[in-house]
Formats: sequence, C-alpha cells, structure tokens
Amino acid sequence: MPQLNPTPWFAILAFSWLIFLTVIPPKVLAHSFPNEPTSHSTEKPKTEPWNWPWY
Repeated sequence: MPQLNPTPWFAILAFSWLIFLTVIPPKVLAHSFPNEPTSHSTEKPKTEPWNWPWY
C-alpha cells in the first residue's frame, strides 16, 4: 500500500508548501488599497456653544 509510505507524500507536501509560501505572500503584500488611511491631528476641533433661545 503506497499510501502508508510517508516518504513521497511528505516530500510533495513540503515542496508544495514551499512554493505556496514563496509565491503567495509577495502577491498579497503587493496589494494596494484604494483608500489609504490618513492620520488625523490629535487636536480636538474648537466647538462653540449654540446661542439658540429655548422657548
């Protein structure tokens, strides 16, 4: 039963993971997002009270 011999299957598994780990991460990391987040200033905007008469 060749399925019980781990030698060829382990080599195939190791080489396939090696290929996946060398090909896929650069493609994923090269992806650019259309809306890059921008840093906002830490200052809070000055708010003024409303001078509405409350009847």
